[in-house]
Amino acid sequence: MLRNRKRNWSALLILTAIWAVADSATLAAEQLTSETTAAFDHYVELSELRMSQELNSGPFLRVDGLPQSQRDTDYQQLKRGEVITDRLQTLDHDAAISVPHGLIHHWIGAIFIPGATLAQTLAFLEEYDNQYKFYAPEVQRSKLVHRNGNQFRVFLRLQKKKLITVILNTNYDVKYTLLATDRATSDSHSTRIAEVENPGKPNESEKPVGNDSGFLWRLNSYWRFLQRDGGTYVQLEAISLTRDIPIGLSWFVSPFVTSIPKESLVFTLTRTREALTTN
Repeated sequence: MLRNRKRNWSALLILTAIWAVADSATLAAEQLTSETTAAFDHYVELSELRMSQELNSGPFLRVDGLPQSQRDTDYQQLKRGEVITDRLQTLDHDAAISVPHGLIHHWIGAIFIPGATLAQTLAFLEEYDNQYKFYAPEVQRSKLVHRNGNQFRVFLRLQKKKLITVILNTNYDVKYTLLATDRATSDSHSTRIAEVENPGKPNESEKPVGNDSGFLWRLNSYWRFLQRDGGTYVQLEAISLTRDIPIGLSWFVSPFVTSIPKESLVFTLTRTREALTTN
């Protein structure tokens, strides 16, 4: 009896702590500083330099630069319909880049879409007005704001859910580049991210940009497309910026903050393959 009481009391304490953290994470505002932004921009600059070098001298897909045994294993997984992922870190002269008051999340993933052509894949992704239909519930609304040739301005209303739910109004500049008849790239840079208060209610509003809960301050996405082997390979590299982990709450907040970037990457790639395979 005493043991059961202790067990129930411990469970109650854990649940109380979790909900207290959830409430504080929702309510506590964090200011995006110029130092945090500068660090992220520097990280992106070095990362994009590496990407440019890859496009000039290869490999086009990251899997093709792996050792033979790992490359063979990854291609087998891709052909089975799996998503392969890896966490990346860009260094500055072999040193980690310090990000005051923030965290950078850098992930890369790939899929293979059998039967899909490069043209079909690009056409699907460029239909921004309809993306909410295929990427729900993470994408709640999607809209093409403006198009000029292969350059797009896009609005997406995002939902991030992990015990608590966060709604974000986000805008992006996107550019597609056709490199050859069998390959292309797409670069997407967030231009505005605003956290939404009371979503869907009459008093819905946006928190001040950069002065919110800090769940997502920046999100850049870099796509590569290669038509080969009877389908199209899609590689997605994502670099995002969030607030850092509050002191004393790392046991709970850290898994919440760090797991979402990878989960979103896998979700996006999986839904892309499903949509194009179904069509």
